[in-house]
Amino acid sequence: MPHAPSQKPTACIALSDGSVFYGHGFGATGEVVAELVFNTAMTGYQEIMTDPSYAGQVVTFTFPHIGNTGVTDEDDETAIPVAAGMVVKWDPTQPSNWRATSDLQTWMGRRGRIGIGGIDTRRLTRAIRQQGAPHVCLAHDPAGNFDVGALVARARAWKGLEGLDLARDVTCAQSYKWDEMRWAWPEGYSRRQDQHSGDGLRVVAIDYGAKRNILRCLASAGCDVTVLPATATAEDVLALNPEGVFLSNGPGDPAATGAYAVPMIQGVLAANLPVFGICLGHQMLALALGGRTVKMNHGHHGANHPVKDITTGKVEITSMNHGFTVDSQSLPKDVMETHVSLFDGSNCGIAMVNRPVFSVQYHPEASPGPQDSVYLFTRFADAMRARRVAA
Repeated sequence: MPHAPSQKPTACIALSDGSVFYGHGFGATGEVVAELVFNTAMTGYQEIMTDPSYAGQVVTFTFPHIGNTGVTDEDDETAIPVAAGMVVKWDPTQPSNWRATSDLQTWMGRRGRIGIGGIDTRRLTRAIRQQGAPHVCLAHDPAGNFDVGALVARARAWKGLEGLDLARDVTCAQSYKWDEMRWAWPEGYSRRQDQHSGDGLRVVAIDYGAKRNILRCLASAGCDVTVLPATATAEDVLALNPEGVFLSNGPGDPAATGAYAVPMIQGVLAANLPVFGICLGHQMLALALGGRTVKMNHGHHGANHPVKDITTGKVEITSMNHGFTVDSQSLPKDVMETHVSLFDGSNCGIAMVNRPVFSVQYHPEASPGPQDSVYLFTRFADAMRARRVAA
């Protein structure tokens, strides 16, 4: 439960419109400037905080019980948290879960991320929906000393995510192999046993900010995965003789990242390889095919988003995290829209006509359905196997 209202605030979040919310700080101390978004998921706060797609963003959790299951290193989607900070309604409690190895407050402090509790997150979420994702300055000072004017000024001075290439900041420094598969009871994570047999499907995954569980899903689908940095060229990719190319999720403005990513993707497409993209990778593929992307008002962030597969009529419950979207009206004739959001009709998937090249805006590896979207990894693997047989 929150502290008594009379307790002196130790953290505050200042919006660029001059609004200020006071609460109780936890985790790291200091200040951070970022875009403020809200996430409606009831679970997965650790995965959200370590999802590279959240770089440059502070996350408001609409579900009040954040921190009650603690944290465990097994659930990190990358080595360190990428989201700039978190906003919660109730101060995190001590964890009550058999998998927990630490509490959220300690984990946040150890990893240099600021949290603020005791906030009216419903009011804050309404503000985000009404004015769009605002620029904010989040501050935590145990002494409770805040220069509110300076915090608001910092929020107003921040340029925001439009035109910002953040993939360079979160991508891997060099290439590496990946063989860990999806978590399963009771053994947990296991590794591909046939990775040296030559039977695995050779996949090059471009890391724009890849979540570990995406790579696990590829390995579980029978892929021998080699991960390359976001700045890899088509020559770098094709030199590995891949049977398929995967384009990962990631943060920032797709048009900015596209300056170097689009030529690479177009080179891969010219080689007639199967291609599969997720989130930012979906947007990168659309740009490479001649489409365009636009900034959304407040984006889609949550684990309960219904998406309709136009090709089958089925509805999938999906996990989403994006602030930009593909403009479906900009797609060329040889690219069809395959999925749409049932919340607002925005594009959630595309595919080339008569070619194994496709992508989705949502995160099938997050398993919110929980198995609604796993078929996408199977579809990618099947396309590579068909190409192998045809050869």
